[in-house]
Amino acid sequence: MRPATPSRRAVLLGLGGGLLLTACGGNEEGSSDSGTTGPMSISAIPDQDPEFLNRLYPAVADRFGEAIGLDVEYRPVTDYTAVVRAFEVGDVQLAWMGGLTGVQARTRVPGSTAIAQRDIDADFHSLFIANKSAGLTTFDDVDGLATLAGHSLTFGSETSTSGRLMPQHFMAEAGLEESQLKGPPGFSGSHDATIEAVASGSFEVGAVNEQVWHATVDAGELDLGQVEVLWRTPGYVDYHWLARPDVDQVFGEGTQEAVTELLLGLDASDPDDAEVLELFGAERFIPTENSAYDTIEDVARDQGLLG
Repeated sequence: MRPATPSRRAVLLGLGGGLLLTACGGNEEGSSDSGTTGPMSISAIPDQDPEFLNRLYPAVADRFGEAIGLDVEYRPVTDYTAVVRAFEVGDVQLAWMGGLTGVQARTRVPGSTAIAQRDIDADFHSLFIANKSAGLTTFDDVDGLATLAGHSLTFGSETSTSGRLMPQHFMAEAGLEESQLKGPPGFSGSHDATIEAVASGSFEVGAVNEQVWHATVDAGELDLGQVEVLWRTPGYVDYHWLARPDVDQVFGEGTQEAVTELLLGLDASDPDDAEVLELFGAERFIPTENSAYDTIEDVARDQGLLG
């Protein structure tokens, strides 16, 4: 990878500050002002197969580490709640969140800021997929979800935006209640697991992240003779990077701005940047703000997921 230019390195150093976990647990003695810093630590919601995540985020950590001259480590977590908790207690200063987990984290840490999302996150979609043995047919609008009555269904994580929150919202819009399903809905834990559960026939229907579905199909990891897409939901906002409100206070004025500039400056025409963007399934990162997630917050409150 190419050496960082002075201006680019300054931005990347800002990112290092934004993600930094100090040896003393993030107190002022471990801040950049004191000159004593521990390794950088990054984390993210575990929305896919851990094997894939353990390829993705260590690669991102290596990129950051080579650019800023600091040790950077990826801390895997077992579930979505763990990322929100780490953000809440200050173990993580910057986190890759889904729409719902980001809203949950902002509720717990007032003043936190959504700073960037992928280009695809401004208009994200869920898919309802079905095992062909279920005998369901495709449909064109939300009312078609009523045909899922009497069939088994699995969501992804309980706090997944694309795998639970928005699919459940559209089910309610169609008048489909969980009590009308064949048994209570399942929670597979990740989008990959949802696809596998439907493909194997463990559940007849699943709600899944569109991006993960297409990646699975493109990789040839799915027998399309077994599973089909019933419906694509309307768009909504989803994943984003979230920064704690004390980033600049702890790590120096301008740190959050530097983080944002780094993310927004990733260029798909640059081989190093393209590698990172490809891992995230995006062409670029774009600006976002807290208000973009107002609808997600409203839906989460309606479903009792912000208590």
